[in-house]
Amino acid sequence: MSVRELVVLGTASQVPTRHRNHNGYLLRWDGQGILFDPGEGTQRQMLRAGVAAHDLHRICVTHFHGDHSLGLAGVIQRINLDQVPHPVTAHYPESGQRFFERLRYATAYRETVKLAEAPVAADGPLAVTEAYTLDARRLSHPVESYGYRLVEPDGRRILPERLAAFGIKGPDVGRIQREGALGGVTLEQVSEVRRGQRFAFVMDTRLCDGVYALAEGADMLVIESTFLDEDVQLAVDHGHLTAGQAAAVARDAGVRHLVLTHFSQRYTDPEEFERQARAAGFEGELSIAQDLMRVPVPKR
Repeated sequence: MSVRELVVLGTASQVPTRHRNHNGYLLRWDGQGILFDPGEGTQRQMLRAGVAAHDLHRICVTHFHGDHSLGLAGVIQRINLDQVPHPVTAHYPESGQRFFERLRYATAYRETVKLAEAPVAADGPLAVTEAYTLDARRLSHPVESYGYRLVEPDGRRILPERLAAFGIKGPDVGRIQREGALGGVTLEQVSEVRRGQRFAFVMDTRLCDGVYALAEGADMLVIESTFLDEDVQLAVDHGHLTAGQAAAVARDAGVRHLVLTHFSQRYTDPEEFERQARAAGFEGELSIAQDLMRVPVPKR
């Protein structure tokens, strides 16, 4: 059975707290695992969440501030220690190549796994597979930062009433799906387009074109909301979003499930982020991220 879910490993901004680890998010997409922004302590959080090094196929780093990348050293060494049997690809801003290399070789260990480096230098596709296309968009932060977007190819949904109208049943249903036509009846006549699922990951940024491009039509949007709305000037000054800004983006982009995360340690009431998101007019599913929670990607 295919599994598509977000496993939240950490939700704190800048520094961890008693209840929130540094950032870390694993997207399970069928048989693939994409790890986003492994901050300090990610390896231990993976253990607590039941995530193994063997689950990782890609690592996507938005930018090289410590709360989003200090866990790279431990995660990469764990991948090698456990001798993960498949290649792992790392995406990160090309301007941070020196930081990636320092983290990759922070201490001595034996390399047993092929880790492909695929730095991001501009907006556009990073990888195209049968299961998804992975894109990047530039964000607005004091250091170069990119958000990521995963899009499943569109498919087709079989319509039983149309099959019945053409008298197609039994093994012939499979034949028309495989071959595209059967006895003069085309697949298009007995099905409709099923839009592929879309997932977006937006971390440290001010409002900018990249935020909206990533969020557009997303079934799930994971987005930072470091500040509450009353501290909007702090958000602008430091290159972040407020809960209301993030929710307004989701509202305008038609997001189905909004996951707010990356919270400043100055706030003690998580429910205020939900209140401000709803006040901004977002009416879809809403999760205020907590460490070790699992959030299913909405089905189509």
